[in-house]
Amino acid sequence: MKKSTKNSAKSANPREIRRKRGLNQQQFWPSIGVTQSGGSRYESGRRMPTPVRELLRIVHVEGIPLNHVRGDDHALVQYLKKNRPGLYRELKASALRDRKSRK
Repeated sequence: MKKSTKNSAKSANPREIRRKRGLNQQQFWPSIGVTQSGGSRYESGRRMPTPVRELLRIVHVEGIPLNHVRGDDHALVQYLKKNRPGLYRELKASALRDRKSRK
């Protein structure tokens, strides 16, 4: 398991993330509100804005459907990461175990 998915999303090429998921550009990019042509530019090296990078991380690295994400949820996650990192890791691990047991 990766230590920090946020760091891996920042450092990994979006093309690598997409290919690891086994998706083509038309399947991958629209799920975070980016056109296929816009996604192609990001994959070719164009700077990706922070909000797009965060959506990519949330949806394609963390595996959280975009329709399940709310602004206050994001703020809570950021608070926990910064102020209660142990609790954040514990909750994240528990959620991942729960998700795996449902499959």
